[in-house]
Amino acid sequence: MNRFSEQLAKSGLNLRHMRTEVLQINMGKLCNLTCTHCHVNAGPNRKEIMTRVTVDRIIDWLARTDIPTVDLTGGAPEMIPDFCYFIERVRALRPARKIIDRCNLTILLEPGYEGMAEFLAAKKVEIIASMPCYSARNVDAQRGEGVFEGSIAALRLLNRLGYGVAGDLPLHLVYNPIGAVLPGPQAELETDYKRELAEHFGIVFNKLYNITNLPIGRFASFLRNNNKLDSYMELLLNAFNPGTIEGLMCRNTISVGWQGEVYDCDFNQQLGMQWGNGHPLFLWDLDPASVEDREIMTGDHCFGCTAGAGSSCGGALV
Repeated sequence: MNRFSEQLAKSGLNLRHMRTEVLQINMGKLCNLTCTHCHVNAGPNRKEIMTRVTVDRIIDWLARTDIPTVDLTGGAPEMIPDFCYFIERVRALRPARKIIDRCNLTILLEPGYEGMAEFLAAKKVEIIASMPCYSARNVDAQRGEGVFEGSIAALRLLNRLGYGVAGDLPLHLVYNPIGAVLPGPQAELETDYKRELAEHFGIVFNKLYNITNLPIGRFASFLRNNNKLDSYMELLLNAFNPGTIEGLMCRNTISVGWQGEVYDCDFNQQLGMQWGNGHPLFLWDLDPASVEDREIMTGDHCFGCTAGAGSSCGGALV
């Protein structure tokens, strides 16, 4: 039993998957950035890319369900050759589904991706964009030189297209702390972001999501290299909040890898904690009803989602 399972038992809690409301699909690890906080270890040289065959099998499975939300992530999912094809196929499904693109913003300005922002707007794709700070120095330190400037330009482009302005084009930003600390209060940070981005750059958006950096992937390497891994884990353990359990994303989300394999969340996916007890299990092999009331696989990293106000793909939980 891992420490997280022990904490759940001590608190009289259990963690089980309930009704699936989100299908989150990691389309691959290819990305134009190499961010220090990335739990996926994504970058420009990664070769893990979802194929059209896998896309079609996922869509065919999804069509047999009424799962309302499709959440596309990466890497930079826009760099996957069949990204637009995936969205076109989901848009053709009935009942209609909400589509989310987890975007790093800068990809919208890269050569070869001209028109991507316009495509997303035309298909009414909700954008959740990484923006770890409203200051250039902090963003560039975490994501690379010049990323802040590119992010601002991309946000202005999205605003011109109606994102963050029109009711059917939501634009949300994601805050990740810089360093081995927990995020501050989400509502206060959102107020600060909206003020600073509006005053200095004329940018508007809908919501700010706090996401705690989990001690896996590139961020775990950063912690080890700076002798902070043990102290950061201690911070997460001591900040365990039982009130976050009800809202954890693993309770209503199926995470799908670039080859179609299934996991409880994107973090478990990056750690290789796959369903099937070590034997590959793919989405199209599942009976959609069979995942109801399923016990969720956990590890010490799960303390990152239950620390303080909690953390999920939709921000703070309490």
